Amino acid sequence: MSKAQSNAPVAGLTSNEARDELDAIVAFFESPSADLDQLVEKLERATELAAELDRRITSTRLKVEELTPMLHRIAVDLETGEIVE
Repeated sequence: MSKAQSNAPVAGLTSNEARDELDAIVAFFESPSADLDQLVEKLERATELAAELDRRITSTRLKVEELTPMLHRIAVDLETGEIVE
């Protein structure tokens, strides 16, 4: 994780970047030589990342729940490839 990435606004990160940064912070906390001076800063950043990832997961789940019934109503004619309802 680059210093620039750790200062990037959380909303501007991709989900993978946010997850990777959160994983790096968890590894930091698990390290026996973790720098105590960075503890609060890392904890604040981890909280922001986790909240944003949770928001995205919730949003995605709601969208899937919204679209799933539509998929159940739509069928594709295998011979013509046309969508039929």
